[in-house]
Amino acid sequence: MHKTDILKSLHLNEKNSPASTSTTDWSHTTNAGEITSYNPATGEPIASVYNCSMQDYEHVLSTAQKTFSTWRNIPAPKRGEIIRLIGEELRKYKDVLGSLVSLEMGKSKQEGNGEVQEMIDMADLAVGQSRMLFGNTMHSERPEHRMYEQWQPLGVIGVISAFNFPVAVWAWNAFIAAIAGNTVVWKPSPKTPLCALAVQHICNIVMQREKCDGLFSVFITDKNELAHHFVNDKRIPLISFTGSTIVGRQVNEMVAKRLGRCLLELSGNNAIIVDETANLKLAIPGIVFGAVGTAGQRCTTTRRLFVHESIYDKLVPTLLAAYKKITIGDPLNEKNLMGPLIDKGAQNQFLKTIDDIKQAGGNILFGGKTLDCDGFYVEPTLVEAAYDWDVVQRETFGPILYVMKYKTLEEAIAMNNHSHHGLSSAIFTNNLQHAETFLSARGSDCGIANINIGTSGAEIGGAFGGEKDTGGGREAGSDVWKAYMRRQTNTINWSSQLPLAQGIKFEIG
Repeated sequence: MHKTDILKSLHLNEKNSPASTSTTDWSHTTNAGEITSYNPATGEPIASVYNCSMQDYEHVLSTAQKTFSTWRNIPAPKRGEIIRLIGEELRKYKDVLGSLVSLEMGKSKQEGNGEVQEMIDMADLAVGQSRMLFGNTMHSERPEHRMYEQWQPLGVIGVISAFNFPVAVWAWNAFIAAIAGNTVVWKPSPKTPLCALAVQHICNIVMQREKCDGLFSVFITDKNELAHHFVNDKRIPLISFTGSTIVGRQVNEMVAKRLGRCLLELSGNNAIIVDETANLKLAIPGIVFGAVGTAGQRCTTTRRLFVHESIYDKLVPTLLAAYKKITIGDPLNEKNLMGPLIDKGAQNQFLKTIDDIKQAGGNILFGGKTLDCDGFYVEPTLVEAAYDWDVVQRETFGPILYVMKYKTLEEAIAMNNHSHHGLSSAIFTNNLQHAETFLSARGSDCGIANINIGTSGAEIGGAFGGEKDTGGGREAGSDVWKAYMRRQTNTINWSSQLPLAQGIKFEIG
């Protein structure tokens, strides 16, 4: 599909408005500068978006606040019905929105479609969750008293997403926040603004039809001042931030100063252990997809590989053979498994990391170069290294995989846990004791620990997130809906007396 056809199908133009709360309420600001979106496969501009002004921002926030005052009173199952309708619209636009994700972000067409499917799955999950916002009941120590807890919405939820998942991560937050009774304001990455505006157009179709304008809003900016204002805004009780650990710390500090809440999904330095019993027919594709998918630009990308010394000489040649089969090129061509990095800065960071690897004494087994073509392409890279090198302990957002030997499972687990980050981890094994040890309290210290699947490609339903420098946040499945709500404990006295707790006597006169 041609660029022009993709934009037209998603109601986008060569120049686009910077903010929206509904179909009829797009900003017309043109004096705050422009953000140009580039195709990372060619380096050519796709379209541009005008920057959001402070006036635009204030309109978006005030509209979201006003909508919240009515949305919170709608029964949760009815709120779920709105999300179901948005999910149906996403099904209609899946192919073209997936193409836009590939065009603007650079991930393969298969992954672009997969990201939209993730939004659809998230909508389905949220619909079911809307009927299961459960609270507990407790027995009171006082006669003829009843105690229970219920969950109330927080208000306006702020979502800041990253370029690598330009639509799915918003859905993880927005759909659950909405069925919990909140409204959502989204600040997407300025590197992928068109994807965000396309999603807003799709939401607007349902919001206008169902008369719930302001439920989902978006504002686009590449100005730090406005982004900081958003994070510091006391009208927003929760900021969900996805991005680097460095920026996440800053966000956390700013929100904490105003006693707000933060949901952080930060960097990862994920590892796979392959033990002596592993089925390599499972392990090899799991390793390659984890390391190369999205050109290594996932927080769950496999960056470290620990191989038992007894199979090292068998696994590495097999892995090299698989790397040689990776097709690289235009992500809209479904024959290609790997597209470009997001921009020139990412490509330069890749090259700097390669220099650091060489200085550290790393042995580059495959790759390590940029491709001589248009766009921001690099070679998938396989490196023999040591687990405690500084370069190995950094998260490089690119397709670099460090491979290392180990002797014992305890050693491999220690190497896995040596990272400052704690997002995703995996072991390939046919040994039950090894699998259970990896999942035990003395095993992986990551938020995600997998057996016989890779580190990348989490599915909706389980809570997604990690520990340590990954931020501790959880999104998507399980009971993460509680993050977007406040707990309220209620006690009802239906007696004719007023007994106090703990047997306290307080008699007047």
